Amino acid sequence: MGFFKRKHEPKKVPEGRVEGFYKVTGSGKYAAEYKLENVCYAVLVGSTIAAGEIVDINTDNAKDIEGVLDVLTHRNRPQIPAFADEAKAKRAGFSLPVLHTNKIFFRGQPVALVIAETLEDANYAASLVTVSYKTDQAKVDFDKEHATVPIAATGKERGSMDAWSNAPHIREQAYTIRNQVHNPMEMHATIAVWDGDKKLKLYDKNQGVNNVQQTISRLFDIPPANIEVFSEYVGGGFGSGLKVWSNVPLAIMAAKQVNRPVKLMLTRPQMFTLVGYRPQSWQNVRIGADANGKFLGILHQAKHGTSVFDNYGEGITRISRLVYNFGNLKTESATVPLNLGAPTWMRGPGDCTGAFALESAIDELSYDIKKDPLQLRLDNLAVINDPDTGKPWSTNFLNECMTKGAEMINWKSRNPLPAQTKEGEWMIGYGVANGMWFAGRSKASASIIMQKDGSITVQTAMTDIGTGTGTGMQNIAHLELGISHDKIRIKLGNSNLPAAPSQGGSTGLSTISGAVAAVCDALKMKLAGYASLQDAIYKDAKPESIVLSDSGIAYQQAGNHLISFDKIFSKENLQTIEVEASSGPGEERQKYAFCSGASHFCKVRVHTKTGKVKIDRHVCVVDAGYVVNKLAAANQVSGAAVGGIGMTLSEEQVVDSTHGCFIGGDLAGYHFAVNADAPIIEVDFINKIDPNINPSGAKGVGEVGIIGAAAAIANAIFHATGKRLRDLPITPDKVLLAKS
Repeated sequence: MGFFKRKHEPKKVPEGRVEGFYKVTGSGKYAAEYKLENVCYAVLVGSTIAAGEIVDINTDNAKDIEGVLDVLTHRNRPQIPAFADEAKAKRAGFSLPVLHTNKIFFRGQPVALVIAETLEDANYAASLVTVSYKTDQAKVDFDKEHATVPIAATGKERGSMDAWSNAPHIREQAYTIRNQVHNPMEMHATIAVWDGDKKLKLYDKNQGVNNVQQTISRLFDIPPANIEVFSEYVGGGFGSGLKVWSNVPLAIMAAKQVNRPVKLMLTRPQMFTLVGYRPQSWQNVRIGADANGKFLGILHQAKHGTSVFDNYGEGITRISRLVYNFGNLKTESATVPLNLGAPTWMRGPGDCTGAFALESAIDELSYDIKKDPLQLRLDNLAVINDPDTGKPWSTNFLNECMTKGAEMINWKSRNPLPAQTKEGEWMIGYGVANGMWFAGRSKASASIIMQKDGSITVQTAMTDIGTGTGTGMQNIAHLELGISHDKIRIKLGNSNLPAAPSQGGSTGLSTISGAVAAVCDALKMKLAGYASLQDAIYKDAKPESIVLSDSGIAYQQAGNHLISFDKIFSKENLQTIEVEASSGPGEERQKYAFCSGASHFCKVRVHTKTGKVKIDRHVCVVDAGYVVNKLAAANQVSGAAVGGIGMTLSEEQVVDSTHGCFIGGDLAGYHFAVNADAPIIEVDFINKIDPNINPSGAKGVGEVGIIGAAAAIANAIFHATGKRLRDLPITPDKVLLAKS
């Protein structure tokens, strides 16, 4: 039974986050901040070519520096067992054989690791390592390479392309997006500590301690139980922390080599190369409609970059299969291998990229038909059934998101014709776009430890990456049990705690809420068992008929029958009461399709002389089931929308084809959106429970806050200027040079 069905009235949910005090005071430790005795420091040396082989490495000058303990290369490092067997390495889920090959796959690939007493010694010594190479021709230019890569069908074709070849209205265009980098505030870092040959402790910046534990177990052939991973506080991830990157096995090898704890923290330039990015992409969309605007068919094609050593797939065309009723549909895609570091999931992966093309194409079609872009979308939404599987949506209120968002931004006041509204030297425009994301749920476990005073600690291995998961867990425990917030402590981010999946893909709270609800029920039943020894009424108690308070257990349906915790603990001579429970998806996944949705509305100002785009207003209305913590949820959506502003207007990691590398590696040259670039994002929620997804009725919001944002802004720029910009980012020069 979900907590939204409980009969007791919860107390007012306090503002703030459970981890807020520790972050503000600095007492919360991030990966590189743990203090360990006898720790030493490691610094990476990256390759200076993009493709080829190492011929020789000279480490003598580096080793001569006082304080240097060793320099690891592919010739003298400890062996990672999985790299001796290609099949094992593949099963380990780690594709770069770091320091286990002389082959170079991208510029910046780790080729040596300096270990020294101090960070300063390690940095200086790293500058003295010299490498000679045999260079091969590198492929780094996506625009050049993708034309040679064939495209293949993705997903089952619906209907046929011939069925709408003579549609009254057909629009076909190509859309492109440059590489984009996560750039969380906290750099990736690992402290590795060995205890003998088979026990390992890791303090690591990641989005899932159990994933790190399992990956390292497979790589080093160590039982998972012998690996403890801490990731208690995370300074942003955005998807970069969902994989194990080279800094982790490198730190482990270094610690093994010198038999001491080793700290390895990436530099900001290395963050641009070694921990993933959103890959550059090309898309082509052909879409058709009848005279009234009913969608008749769509062809969505996509290609994106990947690395030559790790074939990463984005699933860009997936979103075209979900949001609207297309009776005739075909999606095709391909990956383009490049001599660049591996791309990875970045907030709203695939769907964020795909939504830009899909929602831009729909907008273009609306102007061809001369139909309101909002109404065209409303008329074609698939809000009853998932058009790809035919399953009924458990809930889908995207139409209500659109209606509510239109009211908030006063869409009806918009001039239907583009390039008609000016205020001085500024042109004014409105845009709309939709976003959708699968509402996933995984299996997770949680435990509760109760003290004699009635206070509890709710524990799980899941990491809170800043999304408010800990606060959401506290709220759920309060609503399930009735215990006050100030008596509920949350403990997260340690692999020794009950297992949970990584925090990503908008599945964190949806997953852990079920485990918290289950363990709360387990606590109630265990307390009821003790209470039944003092009052027989509790023998037949059900979780939904029991409510706890700060002082004891009560039976709601039989005249209260309050028994204090003090009495239970004393009578049974208990120090603590401990319970653990698990929860995961079930038969509902066979019966229903699940999604979160959002509508983005944007009002922009475009300067006629400079081409500068200013976001005047950005409205995002989200359907995410029951909102457990509105402040945290709105914060997530707001941050995602600001990420969408950066994606649309400024973010671009350029590739230097001559030197085979990304240009720039600092936050001065890579322009993401800051406060001055964004208005206060206006966020609202439909806040209707999904009764089937999990006990809380909550769905994720992390992705849909960015999916569709770029298209809404680009569509608003067209409405303001009459110029259609199809290449992101939309910088002032592109605005000025574009033709109407």
